Amino acid sequence: MTGRGREIALHGGLVALLAVLAFVLPAYHHGNVARVMVLAVYAMGYNLAFGYTGLLSLGHAMFFAAGMYGMGLPAYHLGLGAGLSFVAGLAAAAGLALAVGVLALRTAGVAFMIVTLMFSQAAYLTILLFGTYTRGDEGLVLTRASRVLAGVDLSDPMARYVAALGLFAVALFFTLWLVRQPEGRVLVAIRENEERAELLGYNVFRHKLAAIVLSGTMSGAAGAAYGLLFGYVGASFAEVQYSIFPLLWVLLGGAGTVIGPFLGTLFMFYLIDLSADITSAYMLIAGLALVLLTLFAPQGLGGEIRRRWAGWLP
Repeated sequence: MTGRGREIALHGGLVALLAVLAFVLPAYHHGNVARVMVLAVYAMGYNLAFGYTGLLSLGHAMFFAAGMYGMGLPAYHLGLGAGLSFVAGLAAAAGLALAVGVLALRTAGVAFMIVTLMFSQAAYLTILLFGTYTRGDEGLVLTRASRVLAGVDLSDPMARYVAALGLFAVALFFTLWLVRQPEGRVLVAIRENEERAELLGYNVFRHKLAAIVLSGTMSGAAGAAYGLLFGYVGASFAEVQYSIFPLLWVLLGGAGTVIGPFLGTLFMFYLIDLSADITSAYMLIAGLALVLLTLFAPQGLGGEIRRRWAGWLP
């Protein structure tokens, strides 16, 4: 089998496995895996900027929240349908990513990290400032009627799982396609040596801006889907921790791998979930696991699989 065939078989097999699990998982894990798939899309969006382009952002929560509130506010206040609300969320995230990218990419390195963090904090404070509409920390609870898409009630567990799987599959195969295109290879070249990429004639700023916009839009799609599928839109999703989470998921799963964000999200989600049943200091266990993985699998789970057994893994 060719390398391209193995890539499609692996990622298609993952989607097929998740589809089968929809019919065999207990109710608790059924909901958890649906949540993991949506959050993995967020991690995949972050991976485009960080793992493939080398842009370390500490403010991606603003894109996740932009998608969530861009979807939630029209649905809650205007009674907009689920489909149009989701599109509004995508547009909000893409517009914010474009505006932030144009400004933040005037900096680099540590300055870029700080600027993105400040933009994200400004977005969080804006949500609180307009609490009359956003309901601040209390958040918005979407009605069941506002979560119906093409006659399908997305509050139904199976419908929610299938919708999450559909979004995950689209994001997964889009990323797989993108990284094999010339545009994707240019992003990797920028990550490895930005000066050399510029000397070769590539417009580095334009490619980095495209990466930020794509990354922000995917993150926004995850935010919009999360609010739509689980019926809640809250300011907590714009806090700093939701900018740190995708970084951890990508590092754990393997930065610069297509399958890594899903592996990292799944691992961290269940590590915290299981640890919370044992002790209230569950983040201590999560931190210990992070340290061990950093020491013994510095390239993340997907990166180690690629290094040891599957060098063809994208």
